[in-house]
Amino acid sequence: MQRLLLATTNPGKLEELRALLARLPVQLTDPGAIGLDLEVEEDGADYAANATTKAAAFAQASGLWSLADDTGLEVDALGGAPGLHSRRVAGSDPERRQRLLTLLAPYPRPWTAVFRCAVALASPDGTVAVAHGECPGEILPAARGTGGFGYDPLFLVEGTSQTMAELSLEEKNRVSHRARAVRAIIPEIVARVQLS
Repeated sequence: MQRLLLATTNPGKLEELRALLARLPVQLTDPGAIGLDLEVEEDGADYAANATTKAAAFAQASGLWSLADDTGLEVDALGGAPGLHSRRVAGSDPERRQRLLTLLAPYPRPWTAVFRCAVALASPDGTVAVAHGECPGEILPAARGTGGFGYDPLFLVEGTSQTMAELSLEEKNRVSHRARAVRAIIPEIVARVQLS
């Protein structure tokens, strides 16, 4: 069975990806499991560029097909910020959430927003496929829920009464930006990884 490297060390992302890809005829692994310690600079012009850079770097370093994502939260009141810099707003998830609320404080609610995600599948020889997903919603003034990570406790999912952090993993993997992007790239994983 072919192995697919999930090119992230984020425990929350790994859990989501493993659940989303569990039924595929591939063996899922991660950098820790194969002893790969690799930092990739995310300086691309968009999510797809960052995801592609990560996936290609991990594929080349490991010799395995690799799947990477880049995700951002775009808030309308902030002109689409923090966007590509969502993870770099502050050092920890609670600090990032507090920083976001501080930036939004001068603006009237609702604070409409969208989570965007690009996933890239890369082979060791440099072949890359990319897919995208998004999830609209709004930012709440106080965190709710204990699941998820990042901005999830502040993000009220459109069409629901719950934040991302209040959803179960199964529910999140039906509606989230990452889930939509991963579902879109699954045909590529099945076709390419199995043929290699």
